[in-house]
Amino acid sequence: QVQLVESGGGLVQPGGSLRLSCAASGTIKITSVMGWYRQSPGKERELVATITDGGSIKYGDSVKGRFTVSRDNAKNTVYLQMNVLKPEDAAVYYCNAKVIVWGQYNNREFWGQGTLVTVSS
Repeated sequence: QVQLVESGGGLVQPGGSLRLSCAASGTIKITSVMGWYRQSPGKERELVATITDGGSIKYGDSVKGRFTVSRDNAKNTVYLQMNVLKPEDAAVYYCNAKVIVWGQYNNREFWGQGTLVTVSS
């Protein structure tokens, strides 16, 4: 019913920047929350940033001041601008959306397939 397609991952040197994008499509009535989580080998998936349709934002502690999340409600797209990247930011980044689909009344959660971010010199 809902697909999330991520783009923008890749290899970057420490101190560099990357921008991730995630577009949601399908039978979407409301995209309540969109955001990003990440997971590196041997670690649990962790919050990077989320943003509601009203613009409320939450960041994980490790990315505050370096990453910026934004969204285009008309396009059901969320972005993650990542600056001053560190080796410990390397992970698979997953797009997440909490969506109310047409014909239903409760939020459902969807995940993208993940995009790899590598931070290395």
